[in-house]
Amino acid sequence: MTDWSTLVRPSLLGLDPYRPGPGVEELKERYGLTELAKLNWNEGLLGPFPGVSEAVLAELDRAWMYPEHAYTDFREAVASWLGTSPELIVPAHGVQSLIATVAHAFLDPGDSVVVPSPTYGLYAQVSSAAGAHVETVPGRDHRHDPEALGAAACRVGARLIWLCDPNNPTGSIVKRDEWEALLDALPERCAVVVDEAYAEYVHPERRLRREDDVEAGRPVIVLRTFSKIFGLAGLRLGYAVAHESLAPYLDVVQEPFNVNRAALAAGRASLRQPGLVDERRRENEVARETLARLLRERGVEPFPSEANFLLVRVGVDDLALAEALLRRGLLVRPGSDFGMPGYIRVTIGAVPLMERLAEELGSAIREILNGDADQQLEGASHA
Repeated sequence: MTDWSTLVRPSLLGLDPYRPGPGVEELKERYGLTELAKLNWNEGLLGPFPGVSEAVLAELDRAWMYPEHAYTDFREAVASWLGTSPELIVPAHGVQSLIATVAHAFLDPGDSVVVPSPTYGLYAQVSSAAGAHVETVPGRDHRHDPEALGAAACRVGARLIWLCDPNNPTGSIVKRDEWEALLDALPERCAVVVDEAYAEYVHPERRLRREDDVEAGRPVIVLRTFSKIFGLAGLRLGYAVAHESLAPYLDVVQEPFNVNRAALAAGRASLRQPGLVDERRRENEVARETLARLLRERGVEPFPSEANFLLVRVGVDDLALAEALLRRGLLVRPGSDFGMPGYIRVTIGAVPLMERLAEELGSAIREILNGDADQQLEGASHA
């Protein structure tokens, strides 16, 4: 029998693959549920824009052809949407694939990267798989600490700083002065990779136009996705905004034409409706603030967010709370999954769903606290 652990690169040993856990249908069957609100993965719950399904179906007639010309059309559509040049757009099948592409393009065994904490876990995993040392920098007050990130990059001679903005799981954003200071503090041969998966949820007045930094030749790579506000997570579509002198290197690393025609058609159709992006952003903001207010009324602590989710300090065991909500037909992400016990992360949905979530969460917390009190009384009676 071949021992594959002796043949794969040593940096992979000890790393665990991502395991998504049971699916919605399996959970519904397991818990006897007819409906289950999926509020755990920050998908765009409103689904694709009108007309996207029709565009995908029409593209299937051309499924027998490789999508090289569709790539050109997609690059031009994205560039027009962003107000930049098509040569800066690198399509890919989701941000996750771009994270791996960047890591493979920049990192050799023994290199160092800087990753804030808490943040999306894939940055550290992919960097470790490439053989890099991961320097973790804690945030402050549930926000990134850009000054500390820059200092750490200088200290370890980092090749990359990974930055999620808005950050997952906190929802916080980096301010303009913090961003400029971070760029000015970068050491030689270090680039900042900014995952802007949730950028469309940020009010335009607070959203940083990092495309301008890319155009100016700063050491910045921007990653974007169609999985969130565009509601296309199942089609796996994203892109990088990279300087035209860097983009060819990224295309060397990732497989050619790795995005299928259906996804490219969906992306182009979505970008024809820019007004819907602003509409969904405003709807998300209303629902998010409604949920935050209702949660505060129930004695838990939601943190300010600029994304389509809230991080909430719940004051009870987060795993027990997630289980209790699951039994009520509400699937949320326990903070213990990403190193923040005592918290949950909740995807934002329509206002009526958020009102239901707040009510059920308050009820579940009371049950948990009453159960703890009953257990303490039972223990005292046997003392």
